[in-house]
Amino acid sequence: MVELIKKGTKNAKDDILSGITVALALVPEAVAFAFVANIDPIIGLYGAFMVGIITAIFGGRPGMISGATGALAVVMVGMIKEAGEKFPEVENAGLQFLFATLILMGLIQILAGVFKLGKFVRLIPHPVMMGFVNGLAIVIGMSQIGMFKEGDSFLSGTDLYVMIGLVALTMGIMFGLPKLTKKVPAGLVAILVVSAIVIFGKIQTQTVNSFIETKEITKKVNAIKTSEDFNEIKTKIHGDTTDVSDQVLYEYVAETHESKGIQGELPKFSVPTIPFTWDALWFMFPYALILAAIGLIESLMTLQLVDELTETKGSGNRECIAQGGANIVNGFFGGMGGCAMIGQSMINVNSGGKGRLSGITAAIGLLIFILFLSEYIGMVPIAALVGVMFMVVIGTFAWSSFRILPKIPISDAVVIVLVSALTVIFDLAIAVIAGVIVSALVFSWENAKRIRARKSVQEDGSKLYEIYGPLFFGSIQAFNEKFDVANDPNKVVIDFLESRVSDHSGIEALFNLVEKYEAAGKEVKLKHLSEDCKKILQKSSPKFERVIETDIDDPRYFVLAED
Repeated sequence: MVELIKKGTKNAKDDILSGITVALALVPEAVAFAFVANIDPIIGLYGAFMVGIITAIFGGRPGMISGATGALAVVMVGMIKEAGEKFPEVENAGLQFLFATLILMGLIQILAGVFKLGKFVRLIPHPVMMGFVNGLAIVIGMSQIGMFKEGDSFLSGTDLYVMIGLVALTMGIMFGLPKLTKKVPAGLVAILVVSAIVIFGKIQTQTVNSFIETKEITKKVNAIKTSEDFNEIKTKIHGDTTDVSDQVLYEYVAETHESKGIQGELPKFSVPTIPFTWDALWFMFPYALILAAIGLIESLMTLQLVDELTETKGSGNRECIAQGGANIVNGFFGGMGGCAMIGQSMINVNSGGKGRLSGITAAIGLLIFILFLSEYIGMVPIAALVGVMFMVVIGTFAWSSFRILPKIPISDAVVIVLVSALTVIFDLAIAVIAGVIVSALVFSWENAKRIRARKSVQEDGSKLYEIYGPLFFGSIQAFNEKFDVANDPNKVVIDFLESRVSDHSGIEALFNLVEKYEAAGKEVKLKHLSEDCKKILQKSSPKFERVIETDIDDPRYFVLAED
């Protein structure tokens, strides 16, 4: 804690102001993702607060913001629905199983950190990273399009022009203010200025409160349309059971609906009330695994991106443990869980928030908004928050990818486009895994073509094969084609000074080659093998004791062996 205070005071002003900006941006995002998951907005806000505060204090990356995310919400909505159908005897089964799954998810993430799996983010190639940020920027941008709707229909006429104008004004302030001064976060100034214009100018436009109310009414309308009482409601509206339009039904519900807004209280401890059976665990585990994987991939890739922007280094393993702990707390205190948020992290870093204090301020600010300032936060125009997010999209997208696409290998260009598309079509986990697999296959294929063999006949009549390039599963066929067992002389020497046997497939290929030469009654010697390869071969068969040459007077070999 002392270390946190010391580091936090170095950039306190920027961290606090940036944290307030992020807190404002977190409100509609958390609410929107809660509706995506088909749960109450307060659960999304609780989740954003708890994940945000825990990872800000204990996480592996100062300045990175965590909260409720759409990538997790998309998975949660299916789980909540299936839980209600599979366990009808459990009261409010969807929510109870969500909280229990978050606890299991958190345990998986903690184990990933304990076993130091966070380091595997280093295996993600740069083209995958570029595809990731491009795809995520597109997803963030597309998610803002929904803000231009009222109910199920898009804004039109004056409402649309007002919305576009306020969004453009927000973006203009954020673009122009840093050219004049960087002492205050442009995002916060833009939100305050646009809010003041709307409030004092009495401009009719959607606000945070009206956004929440609209979502609540839409949810009620959809529930009514699938309920058994729909005909009775039609009768109340029309006097008969003829079809009613969505707009008429929306207006009918809106007349009697009372929105609670974002007011709430402190989260309360509660153990999820689910049956502790194998069926319940078997149901939760696949969802917990998917949520844990998506959460860690998004968090670790965001961490790596912030590392590059700030030219500092975070701890992936520490972040895994912090994310896991935060999701366990969410499970016991009624939040929807979450992970790192690239959009809010970019807002934070670009606004000057690079320390842990910025994340702490954002989380505490969000809680203060929920408890005490909901009336004022509810007045903030959605247009101002959309403008901030559009600027995040512009800052997140790797525009340089258009410039470098014609200059990089076609395989890397394909990976960038593939990951971007899959992020938009499916989700981050599928996109990144697919990108890594394609990159690995391309790498293996390219290395498989690099194996060479220089052949020469020595003074004593023996034939020397000097191998160049890695011997592994991909290059075995090309390696075997280099040898002519039937026509080679009685003594053959295979030199691996410029090569390395990389895997078990390579060792197996070498074993089979020696078998062929010995079956043909010919002597074969292996030179300059690495120490680990020698040990494995000698362990697999005693005859390799005489096949492998160990007494080699070659200074090059010992330099390579030491490396």
